[in-house]
Amino acid sequence: MLDGWVSISEILESVQTKIRNPYFSEKIQELQTFVSSWDSVSKSMKKIPQIFSPWEISIIESWETTGKLWLALGQLSENLRKNYDLRSKIKGALTYPAIIFVFLIFAVIIVLAYVIPAVSQLFETSEVALPLATQALIATSNFVIYQWPYIILFLAGMSVLFYGYKNTETGRANIDYFLLWTPLIGKVYKNYILASLSTNLGSLVSSWVSVVQSLSLSAKSLNNAVYEAHLLAVMKKVSGWQKIVDSMQEVDPLHQIFPLDFLQMLSVWEKTATLDTVTKKLTDQYTREVNYSLASLTKWIEPLAILIAGMFVLWFAFAIFGAILKVTQTIS
Repeated sequence: MLDGWVSISEILESVQTKIRNPYFSEKIQELQTFVSSWDSVSKSMKKIPQIFSPWEISIIESWETTGKLWLALGQLSENLRKNYDLRSKIKGALTYPAIIFVFLIFAVIIVLAYVIPAVSQLFETSEVALPLATQALIATSNFVIYQWPYIILFLAGMSVLFYGYKNTETGRANIDYFLLWTPLIGKVYKNYILASLSTNLGSLVSSWVSVVQSLSLSAKSLNNAVYEAHLLAVMKKVSGWQKIVDSMQEVDPLHQIFPLDFLQMLSVWEKTATLDTVTKKLTDQYTREVNYSLASLTKWIEPLAILIAGMFVLWFAFAIFGAILKVTQTIS
């Protein structure tokens, strides 16, 4: 619409009518008010940090100086769409495993709360010394039935402690580190971060934002303390006139954070200045890696759930049939 000579204020008014979320509609109205008061778009966005990130504002601000705001909005829209599609794909792939484990936990609770008490009554009247597996199963059932308020309080307390720890700098770094190196999940998470880093860094540098500032903004936009610390260390070396690839190799000599193929592609950009092509290839490559990692994750989740369910069924079978055998031998 901008390249059709429609004013930004009229565009925002049109966008506001299409937004159903009251909160975002209110923020767009505020943005329109600021723009109508002759503030630039980037300056107006800075006044609403709740919905506009520094990364987005920097891209708009850089293109405003060239008078080609529509190019910035188009580029930003494309990058946000790619990030959204990638996040949606990850959430969609993880929904199925989450549902499996929820139903598995629900089934175990039903067995412990209703099935075991009914069966245990048959053994209480026999006055027979039950096997250890049976005693453990009945004790677990009684604990779930009679101590469930304490279980809920314990889980609530652990949730509060977890979120409190997560909001600390050390806690956030440790949790991010744990997620990055967790089997299966860590590979998906790492590839997602690298795809986002490629998109964000390419967008900023191609919008004429300085490399140092681009590294700083990209580090904060990833929402990962481990990558943020490494990228800020790279930024300090680059500000001392060192190359990006050399800085990344010094910060991460074992290539655990920045893989070797990622650095090789960045070195091509440094030599040929073909940023758009390199970052697009990196984004496509790591998006494919996310898809492969998700396929591997979902392939392992179902056998893992079956294994856990099988262990519980085996415990249940040993406990019940062991008790029945003990009672039968005593009667005979």
